[in-house]
Order: sequence, then C-alpha cells, then structure tokens
Amino acid sequence: MKIKNILDNSKSWVTIMSLLPLNPLKGTFITKKERMMIGAVASFRGLGVKIIRKSIISVTTFLLILTLFLTGCNPNPNSSSLNKNARIKALIVNGQMNASHDYTQTTPIVKKILEITGIFRVDIATTPKKGGDMSTFKPKFSDYDVIVIDYDGDEWPEETKASFVDYMKKGGGMLVVHSSDNAFPNWAAYNEMIGLGGWNGRNEKDGQYVYWEKGEIVRNDTIGSAGHHGKQVPVLVETRDFEHPILKGLPTSWMHAPDELYGNLRGPGKNMDILATAFSDTETGGTGKNEPVLFTIKYGEGRVFHTVFGHVNGKGPHEQMQCAGFIVTLQRGAEWAATGEVLQAIPAEFPNFTGYTIWPNYQPLSLEDLVKAIKKYELGDSEENLTALTLRIRKSDQSPETLDKYEKVMIGILESNATDDAKKYICRQLGLWGTEKCIPALEKLKSNKNCSELAEFALEQIQN
Repeated sequence: MKIKNILDNSKSWVTIMSLLPLNPLKGTFITKKERMMIGAVASFRGLGVKIIRKSIISVTTFLLILTLFLTGCNPNPNSSSLNKNARIKALIVNGQMNASHDYTQTTPIVKKILEITGIFRVDIATTPKKGGDMSTFKPKFSDYDVIVIDYDGDEWPEETKASFVDYMKKGGGMLVVHSSDNAFPNWAAYNEMIGLGGWNGRNEKDGQYVYWEKGEIVRNDTIGSAGHHGKQVPVLVETRDFEHPILKGLPTSWMHAPDELYGNLRGPGKNMDILATAFSDTETGGTGKNEPVLFTIKYGEGRVFHTVFGHVNGKGPHEQMQCAGFIVTLQRGAEWAATGEVLQAIPAEFPNFTGYTIWPNYQPLSLEDLVKAIKKYELGDSEENLTALTLRIRKSDQSPETLDKYEKVMIGILESNATDDAKKYICRQLGLWGTEKCIPALEKLKSNKNCSELAEFALEQIQN
C-alpha cells in the first residue's frame, strides 16, 4: 500500500510504522512487538514527536517525521536496503580508496550481488573524505551479521577500531574484497583478520609470503615487498578445500574473467584456510606461483572470507565482477561469514575450466532471456548461453514435467526465426533426449538445406 493511500484513508500509526525499516529510538531493525506499539515516541537529536493512538497525520508532518527518521537512523540514508525477505544484515564500509580503485563503482555492485540473493539486507556506512574528521565515523557493527570492507584510506578512530575488534572476537562476520587487503598496514588486528595483505609498505616485517605448492601451503620468509599482479587475463581457479561450505559442490576448477590476480601477498596467516588458488603466470607478468585467491580466517569467534578478485576498470562494464565465479563465491562467502553455513544453491550454469561466464545483471539469465540470446547465436560466437541451457537441463530434477517444459522451449526455437546455427544446436540436443513431441518440428526443418542433416540425425535418434 502506498504512503499516499495510507494518509488518504487515515490509517493508524501502526500501518505507517509497518513500512519503515528501522526503530527511530534505537537505530535497529523494527521488531514485530515494536511495530504493534501505539503511542510510540520518535526522537531525533533532541526533537520529540509524540504520536497519539489512531491520530491522523498530515502529509507534511508525516514526511517531516519520515525524513528525520531515516536520516537519523541509517548509517547512510541513501543506501539502505529494503529486502523484506532478508535474514542476514550486512554493512558495507566505504568512503576512501587508493588511486587504482574506485569504491563508487565497486560498492553498488557488491550491494546488488548480495541483495539479489534475497537473503541479504545491505546498508552502507561511508567515512568522511580523505583528510576529514574521522572521529565522526562510529558505525554500530553489532547491528549486523557481516561487515563488508570496500575501503583503503585513513585510519579509523581508535574507538571504532576497538569496537570492530570486539565485534569480530564475539562472532561477527567479515568480507574482504580485492583492494581492501591493502588497507591499514599498521593495524595489527586488521592484518590478522585479513590473513594476507599487500602494498602500502608491507614487507617481511608484516609476515610471510604464502602460496600453494605440490599440494600444500608454503610459507616463505624471503625479504621483499608485499603485493603484485601481472596483466589482467582470464584466470583458472583451482579448488583446494572441497569440503568447505563455500566451495562444496563447485567444480574442481573454473575460469574467472580477466582480473587482477594478486600475488606475493604476505601477512600473519593465522587460522587461515586456503579454499582456492590460481597460477600467476610469469608470461603475463605474474609471480610464477599458485597464489591464494579465496581463503577464510578465524579471528576469535569471528569468521572472515577474503577474495582477491573484484578489480574494476574505469566506468565499466566490469566483467571481473559480472563473472559468475566471482558472484557466486562472494554470495556464498558472505553467507558463511555471517552464519557459519551456506544454504544457497549453486546455479546450474556455474562455469568450469572451459571458459568463464558473464552475468550482465549479476544473476543467471531468465529462461525467456536465455532463449532470446540463443536464437541469435551464430557459429563463432561464445557458446556460453548454449552451455547454460544444456546445464540447466542436465542439472534439473529430470522430472517429466521439467523435461517437457524444456522440450517445448526447444521446439519453439525450431519454429521461430532463430538463426540456422541456433537450430542446429537444438537439433543436437533433441537428438540426445527429445521425444515424439518434437518430430513434427524436425520434419518441417528438413526442408531447410542448412539444417536438414542435423534434423535427420535428431529424427533418427528419437525414432530409434
């Protein structure tokens, strides 16, 4: 129900409160009990507004209360998530970043990637600009299940640092994305939380180099600076911990889009579990080592998931963050950091070692959009969408109803103005598992000289 309708119908304050996400007295999410409280008193920096049971509020008064309410209670009033089904509360910390990265690009993407799952409710806490008064930056970390770090800038106030350490030690969750492992080189607790870091003066004093060699973790005390990456090229990610909830069920290896592959990271590396590595090839300016790319750290009772991926180039598009492998591991890593478990299903079209998959809208295409894309397929194009449809069928429940749905979709492609190359692909698929339902469409396709051979093949397979 829209706010205007509520006001026009003179509904009670209970109805209005049910639309608002936060309690104005506490700055926390409104509970069911609080929603039912009539005669609540909302306060904002000394301004008290008493709401009387069943009172009628003018539009002007209501909008004033709403404005004060949202401005006073949200870490950032323009960035609050309204995901009603969310069971996990996340806070992204941003505001400053080094010259090679841009949080104004990455933060909205990370926020969307998390929210699109339906299980995360995401707020943003933005620090003052570089050189500003950091004493005002005091997020209430304890209100959230996971803190996402998208920051590399001025030191936080000591009070804020202590609050974050306390939050983590008591079981909080933390998500470290790409260049956030450059931050706070002199904050010992932060470096223990992130496990490994790079740049900003880090060297042997900050910990060992850590990499993977011959099936095990290698820790190297060699003197040298921390942090390196070569050219941005496609990356083969290899799973090392198959049983960890974040990666359980994922392929042994999969391709990630061209990205900055961090190497020569070093740090305390305490209570760290390397989930996946990637080879940093010297031919593209890399280190020649299998570098950790996904890893977890236990800090007190808290859980940290660290991904080195997620660079952005200019204003986009940002295929590094549109890559299915990045999206799914970020979502699963955030859930694990927040709860200690992962309940999200793995998408059928998660990539394998043959090539990376790009999701422009940060999620798999709908079946309708997938079919539209397949209809345009020409030989020589990426086979990403063809593979996606094949995987959806192969990994479906295989029930008669599901297979019938997919067969109808394929018959529709044969009977449409799809390209001949698209129709050839469909013929090959129907030859593997089609039924007599597709025979009329295949018989008709025999008159197309470009497709007749594969149509005959499919018919022969079905009839046999």
